[in-house]
Amino acid sequence: MHDASPFFIAPHRFDAPDDDTGPVLDRRHRLALESGEQTIGRYLLHAEGHLLDPTEGWRCWSLPEPVEVNVTDRRIAYAGTGSQLSVAGAASDPRHRRAVRLPGLVSGQIRWQWPSRLELSTPTPDGAARLLVVCDALRTIRQPALALTGPADVVAELARQVRRAVAAFRLTHPELVDLSPPERDVLVLRARPALPSGTDRVTLPGALPVEFHSRDDYYRRGQVGRAWPGPAAGAASGHR
Repeated sequence: MHDASPFFIAPHRFDAPDDDTGPVLDRRHRLALESGEQTIGRYLLHAEGHLLDPTEGWRCWSLPEPVEVNVTDRRIAYAGTGSQLSVAGAASDPRHRRAVRLPGLVSGQIRWQWPSRLELSTPTPDGAARLLVVCDALRTIRQPALALTGPADVVAELARQVRRAVAAFRLTHPELVDLSPPERDVLVLRARPALPSGTDRVTLPGALPVEFHSRDDYYRRGQVGRAWPGPAAGAASGHR
């Protein structure tokens, strides 16, 4: 089955260099684990993609239905059915994108090399909260982020699992990330089960910079609030 991810809209790269297709799914449209990979948690949440400027943020896409979110010791991945994909934002740039028609399947992932911080929102009156998984350590440019929204207690547990998984991954894979002694000390603290109460913004030292195709991609302004138009819309797959 064709598998593409709205979170990999070019020019942003979140996957490993040798992973050009996004997460592999089984016949039930669930994440197929890699050899030795272990599942930590599984959730049903709403997903959105954002670009964060140093002073503001832009929502680039959103999915109309909840998706299954899997947390493993290597990545966070999501998959869902029932929607077609379309670029949300400026018109497709022929340097980076090509229009394709997809079946009703969406998926995406962020490997633990990329997240630079987590931001957990204050619960709303109806009991919902949002976790932003922000990538790229360079805050002078636009930072891509995956937003996951659901019941506050569920999202809080998700944030805890992601924090600990990212820290443990970086501590045990020094060949993938270059850590200074102070950064390693911070990650040791991040790998612990609990943080001080009221901690809603957590940095994750050692994040790799997200690769952009050109200087223009760092500064191009987007459009806010666009959602997937639905089954009648065309789909887009990021060219890397």
